[in-house]
Amino acid sequence: MTHALQELAAAQGSFEVAFPDAAEKMKKVITQLKEAQACIPPCGLQEFARRFLCSGCYSRVCDLPLDCPVQDVTVTRGDQAMFSCIVNFQLPKEEITYSWKFAGGGLRTQDLSYFRDMPRAEGYLARIRPAQLTHRGTFSCVIKQDQRPLARLYFFLNVTGPPPRAETELQASFREVLRWAPRDAELIEPWRPSLGELLARPEALTPSNLFLLAVLGALASASATVLAWMFFRWYCSGN
Repeated sequence: MTHALQELAAAQGSFEVAFPDAAEKMKKVITQLKEAQACIPPCGLQEFARRFLCSGCYSRVCDLPLDCPVQDVTVTRGDQAMFSCIVNFQLPKEEITYSWKFAGGGLRTQDLSYFRDMPRAEGYLARIRPAQLTHRGTFSCVIKQDQRPLARLYFFLNVTGPPPRAETELQASFREVLRWAPRDAELIEPWRPSLGELLARPEALTPSNLFLLAVLGALASASATVLAWMFFRWYCSGN
């Protein structure tokens, strides 16, 4: 409207006619304006609820914090965890971006100093699969318009329950291997039977054991012969 009045002034028009005409046009436009939306708690910078106060020439937005309350999400270990960065008030249609952060160690917090960036997370939806105990903590989503924060949402992820079945079976197999280790050490020791065991157990008389018996018998016979010859020479030399 100001631009139209400037053009009229440049054309040497009459202000007595221009101002009343402009006022009527402005009143018509004002009557067609929609009323500002009501503030929707509990959080967020809600542009569509902004109110312009002509009496003071300023605007006012909802007196709500940027930080939304923490939402609890509980999943079983090994399952999928999903977070939706959605608010219950209307967002502008242009230049909206989403960024995600994570505070690990099982922390339930809204203190931004504990959070680190998650560069691989994009868009309003984030998934964690499979969820593990290391994912236990607080996830944060920041909604921005042209680098201006509109809302910060928080999700506390609690991972519970036993590990997946495949992991449980693997751990059970590993424990069995640990329990079998001493027995395996005993089983790999060579069996050294005595002569009585060899004679008492026919299945123990393998070819190698029979060869050992033959060698032992030959050594015993040779030893007896040598002892008898030495005794005979000693006896004869004494006479």
